[in-house]
Amino acid sequence: MSGYLPIVLFLLVAGALGVIVMFVGAIVRPKKYEKVKFSVYECGMPSLDENRKRLNVRFYIIAMLFVIFDVETVFLYPWAVAFDMIGLFGLIEMILFIVILVFGYFYAWQKGALEWA
Repeated sequence: MSGYLPIVLFLLVAGALGVIVMFVGAIVRPKKYEKVKFSVYECGMPSLDENRKRLNVRFYIIAMLFVIFDVETVFLYPWAVAFDMIGLFGLIEMILFIVILVFGYFYAWQKGALEWA
């Protein structure tokens, strides 16, 4: 059990530090907010129009497709590192994985999900 003592001590210090920082912040911060505090401010400039306007669903679809195909690279890196250990089976599995992603890419392209406007 003595091996866990540094971990428990670290967790206690981290928890105490978090509580202390929150307490000091509550004491130091201003209690009364001005109107400027609640105004919309984005990217260094005041907003000129409505911030809660609806966006086209295509923006979200393109973002999801980017995430999906970006995750592919996350799976390719460890595969490439461990390729000498997994051999032919790993190669076949990765080819199958990439083929499925290519079919998904062509399906999204066919449905027009990659069109920006």
